[in-house]
Amino acid sequence: MQKAVYEIFDTHAHYDDEAFDGDREELLSQLPRQGIGRIVNVGASLASCKKCLALSENYGYVYAAIGVHPSETAELNEENFAELKKMCLHPRCVAVGEIGLDYHWPEPEAGIQKEWFVRQLALAREIEKPVVIHSRETCQDTLDVMKAENCREIGGVIHCYAYSKETAREYLDMGFFFGIGGVLTFKNARKLREAVEYLPLDCLVIETDCPYLAPEPNRGKRNSSLNLPYVVEKLSEIKGLPEEEVRRITWENACRLYRMEL
Repeated sequence: MQKAVYEIFDTHAHYDDEAFDGDREELLSQLPRQGIGRIVNVGASLASCKKCLALSENYGYVYAAIGVHPSETAELNEENFAELKKMCLHPRCVAVGEIGLDYHWPEPEAGIQKEWFVRQLALAREIEKPVVIHSRETCQDTLDVMKAENCREIGGVIHCYAYSKETAREYLDMGFFFGIGGVLTFKNARKLREAVEYLPLDCLVIETDCPYLAPEPNRGKRNSSLNLPYVVEKLSEIKGLPEEEVRRITWENACRLYRMEL
């Protein structure tokens, strides 16, 4: 039996965030002893992407996703997009992300976001790496862009999935995975629970989005991979499967998503 079978794969974290400046090394060093086998640390800006790669070089169980979050796309131009591509070709980079659309705040305006979303999708296609999709308050526009760009050919994950089971069906038809985190444990997460009930377990992966979105009973506190057993427990309850089976299947799913060996 493989050692990794019963470990947890955190498919989306932000350990480069300043929230971890006080204890980053101490926290990351203990995670393997606490059953966290692999982590993908996800970029949001050019500066954070550089930090992601540094973390992936310093910790053998940490990998990087490199991309510019929609809220940071105003910083992109042809010169630094070339730099972004170079970082995406790093051997510790397993995906392009997080990329997508976010209309929660008025800036950058939608046209800028869409332009760089499409450019980063094209980059992922060119270098043959999956994408990590961020979509907030922009359900239909995200779907429209992904269909127009034939994202089925690229593959990837819808990070922090928060839409309905009807929308989930659209992404499922594209062959995408769904990132499920602490929100699943919230009392007001009925729509997400319905989507998770509908979706087959073999398309679900586990994530923290730390330092954000800590699950119950730690909601509102700084999140970390140490909270993922609460997500496993809730998934186990919804799917009617033992927690060990949920860990095994979501580990295998994450390895397929990021095209890694088990």
